[in-house]
Amino acid sequence: MSTLRNKMLQQLQLKGYSSNTIETYIGCIAALAKYYNTSPDLLTTEQIRTYIQYHLTGKNLSKSWLNQLISALKILFCDVLKKEWSGKDIPRPRREKKLPVVLAREEVKKLIDVTINLKHRAILTLVYSAGLRLSEVSNLKISDVDSKRMTLRIAQAKGFKDRYCVLSPIALNLLREYWERYRPSVWLFTTKPGHAVSQRTVQQIFKHALRKAGIQKQVGIHSLRHSFATHLMEQGVSLPIIQQLLGHKSLKTTSVYLHVQQYSIEAIKSPLDTLAL
Repeated sequence: MSTLRNKMLQQLQLKGYSSNTIETYIGCIAALAKYYNTSPDLLTTEQIRTYIQYHLTGKNLSKSWLNQLISALKILFCDVLKKEWSGKDIPRPRREKKLPVVLAREEVKKLIDVTINLKHRAILTLVYSAGLRLSEVSNLKISDVDSKRMTLRIAQAKGFKDRYCVLSPIALNLLREYWERYRPSVWLFTTKPGHAVSQRTVQQIFKHALRKAGIQKQVGIHSLRHSFATHLMEQGVSLPIIQQLLGHKSLKTTSVYLHVQQYSIEAIKSPLDTLAL
């Protein structure tokens, strides 16, 4: 499959897909080919349908993963093999609508408090304070930090768009302390000189802090981004502003946080009290 894999890789790169999506798409097709022990260009529509149905029934793979497989196969057949995609009648599994898991403010504070390592503490603090994606924090450069305008520049984020995030004064002070000790040259966070910190390392930092803080929720580091958005909404920040800060293309994507924010009962005014009785 190596030649076919390279052609698929080149096609996905030409289409401008992110490295994470490329890895997922190629992995999806490789798993399917391995299952049948057949090159993916020789698979029939019925084999693909059977594979998807098997995993839907057995719940071995998520619906999201299976949807990505169908998208990847469509690109493989239409763009790489220049064949008609015969899987048009294969129904896409309905996406699971799950609300994001959000950490309480007290949990975020505890997570940061138990992280003694200065670099690790700076990473977790920055992710939460600016609502960063995993890939964004690992790709930050020193030049992206603007202490005069109090912003963080996120270059070529998801969808290949630049955006600016809020830079917290508390986070800035921590970054200054971190810079004084580690003196990074290009990348803001590094594992070794000249190399940006890997996404896997950032995930491990978060998981270690989660265990140390005794937080039992089944969450990944992306929950800090969810918490950032939800806590802003609870503070009264408008949905369009949060959309811009998160870099969402659609307001609909951001609106999911409407369902997870907590309202203070004491702050809610009964409609009766608005009547002149």
